[in-house]
Amino acid sequence: MTDDSDGRITLSVPEMDCASCAGKVTASVERLDGVRAIDAAPTTGTVTVRYDAGRTDAEAVRERVRAAGYAVGSDAGRERTLRLSVPEMDCASCAGKVGDALDRAGVAHETYPATGEVVVSGDPDREAVVDAIESAGYAVADAIDDAAGPQVADSTAVWTSPRGLKTAVGAVLLIAGMALEFLLEGANPLLFEAVGREFHASAVLLLGAAGIAGQPIVRGGYYSARNLSLDIDLLMGVGVLSAVAVGLYVEAATLAVLFSVAELLEAYSMDRARDSVRELMDLSPDTATVRRGGGEETVPVEEVAVGETVLVRPGEKIPVDGEVTDGTSAVNQAPITGESVPVDKTPGADVYAGTVNEEGYLEIEATAEADETTLSRVVELVGDAQRERTDSEQFIERFARYYTPIIVAGALVTAFGPPAFGEPFRPWFVRGLTLLVVACPCAFVISTPVSVVSGVTSAARNGVLVKGGPHLESMGSVEAVAFDKTGTLTEGNLAVTDVVGLNGADEADVLARAHDLERRSEHPLSEAIVDEAHRRADPHDGADGDRSVENFESLTGKGVRADLDGVTHYAGKPALFAELGFDLEHVHLSTDGGENRLASRTSKCEDREDCLDLLADVVPRFQREGKTVVLVGTEDELEGVVAIADEVREEAATAIERLRERGVTCVMLTGDNEGTARAVAERVGVDEYRAELLPEEKVAAVEELTESRGATAMVGDGVNDAPAMAAATVGVAMGAAGTDAAIETADIALLGDDLLAVPYLYRLSRAATGVIRQNIWASLAVKAVLAAGAPLGLVSVAAAIVVGDMGMSLAVTGNAMRLARVEPEE
Repeated sequence: MTDDSDGRITLSVPEMDCASCAGKVTASVERLDGVRAIDAAPTTGTVTVRYDAGRTDAEAVRERVRAAGYAVGSDAGRERTLRLSVPEMDCASCAGKVGDALDRAGVAHETYPATGEVVVSGDPDREAVVDAIESAGYAVADAIDDAAGPQVADSTAVWTSPRGLKTAVGAVLLIAGMALEFLLEGANPLLFEAVGREFHASAVLLLGAAGIAGQPIVRGGYYSARNLSLDIDLLMGVGVLSAVAVGLYVEAATLAVLFSVAELLEAYSMDRARDSVRELMDLSPDTATVRRGGGEETVPVEEVAVGETVLVRPGEKIPVDGEVTDGTSAVNQAPITGESVPVDKTPGADVYAGTVNEEGYLEIEATAEADETTLSRVVELVGDAQRERTDSEQFIERFARYYTPIIVAGALVTAFGPPAFGEPFRPWFVRGLTLLVVACPCAFVISTPVSVVSGVTSAARNGVLVKGGPHLESMGSVEAVAFDKTGTLTEGNLAVTDVVGLNGADEADVLARAHDLERRSEHPLSEAIVDEAHRRADPHDGADGDRSVENFESLTGKGVRADLDGVTHYAGKPALFAELGFDLEHVHLSTDGGENRLASRTSKCEDREDCLDLLADVVPRFQREGKTVVLVGTEDELEGVVAIADEVREEAATAIERLRERGVTCVMLTGDNEGTARAVAERVGVDEYRAELLPEEKVAAVEELTESRGATAMVGDGVNDAPAMAAATVGVAMGAAGTDAAIETADIALLGDDLLAVPYLYRLSRAATGVIRQNIWASLAVKAVLAAGAPLGLVSVAAAIVVGDMGMSLAVTGNAMRLARVEPEE
């Protein structure tokens, strides 16, 4: 939870795990003078309140949340924290109750029903915190001191929870009571009489079932009534008590037991969604081997300090983000970036927590604490992905706001209307009770959150971080995708692509001389030449040996000049050599260097097959391919040509082809020159390109695309393209692993540098949108049928719960889990 001086507070309310609970909290807080805005998010179990600091304060807001029957979580900060797994806290309502208990204990906290987690800060007393949570009726599965990341309990814990055990006892009593009531009437003795009624053994068993299984329901209803919240707890609590009051013990017990089973199944379904989050958390090891005091020591990963040396042996997981200081190895980064092929790591390379060291021994200097790694940020953001409501969720909330009161009113009319005109009371009351059960929109309300959780976690496992449900939904509706060029469609690093020897010089000679000329320059083209020379071989191993380089001079805008072993050499643009008096229209290609495809004879040397026209043929040809040409030579003779380019990503053309096959318009936006832009655009196959754009012109281009084509996504590096990404419907950052700015600013972050993640993301988003719609309309259809049949006596209380609540909750959850089957592009 965070407090700000401007009158804003975010509280963790773990028990607030459904729309009904959120409404209860909102209604309670709205009674406070000075409240300006409330955002209750049941999927994350948090409430954000903006208020007038002159009229109220944060503590008053906490008190109103507690008054709604929900416990408030701890202040979020950089303090020492305690993270507790509370598996039963699976909806906003539950989160509120846990929060209230912690508030009464004076503990600052945050609750996350989407992950079943309570985070308590301020170096709390663990036992006091656990006692407070258990006093709210929720079992604590485990606790981990310090900010070690969210903890998610095993979904099977649902059935062994206090409510699970109470439901089991209630189910046994219900079965026994119904057996005596309907099958073994002779073995159903009268035990006593009270309040004008006869109580047989079956009635006592049924009342026991209603009391034990219904206790959590009635308790939740009590808090709902206190806050005037017409939610599922209140409706079911009233239903159980009303059925008992009029002597409908079978209906009361059936309602209590089956509804409790439905709630447990809903919790189990939510835990299945949490399982995917747990898989992310399990990627990081619990311990790390560090070098301390001249030896090795194994410590909890939370105790690894920034700057310490971590030792990682073959087959081990890397425990923290860091930089390799010694050793070489291939590291499987698929858990973070989605890359299918292990990446070679050498000293100076970055590595990420949760990745796997495949073969070599590595020493790594930790660059981030355990709770600040790329993986921990991904897990945290995935857990918070429900903070923003999607359009579908907003529609559901508006619908539920009217649906529930209307059905409740219909239930009251059904229960008491006909008896008022002489009809028998009992059957009509049962029909009204059935309609009251139908009024609970549980499956309808969870249909979108479970789909979003499933989609977001599925994307995270494949190296795509989606920052919220709205972005997942929006990505599936894009009509156009704008790509930055440098670093997105291209590798972002200049590299030598061609070396051509002229006038007897071979490629090695040309590259070695270019290296000696350029190694003192800081120009990006010079760096590319130097890197290529060292990549191929030691540039001084050739015939020229270790040359002396003197009188180096940078010729601004043209190239460089230096004396190599006393002979003046130049490297630079063709214009530089034209100024030196060279005839670039006829140059002789070396017989043992270059490629014959460059041969282009001129009228001055028609009798020679190796004559090139550099100015009219070779240079323009390289430029059409998006390459920059550097000539190398002395004052008297040209020695070679070096072509340099920013290489297009291998998968760029495939990614764009996949998007275009699905009807998405692909556009390239770049600040590079027209020639280079055209060459790259032709290679990757975009529908159109725009070159020589300033940052503000990229923003205008995105806005124009959105206006003319529809929803537009902007794919860039997450920093330089931030304005254009902000202007787009969805901003997508490339290669965000280890980049704080990209992860924090983008709507969606591709943790790896694989462009094929873009069509995968589009397919996943489309699938998620389809699943959400299927869940919503299926839930509505089932509720409509049940609501129509209940007043006619065609639907029983058991059928209403089993089909409308339990069945549909399982159905929408199972449908949402299908999103995990959407595989990345290959």
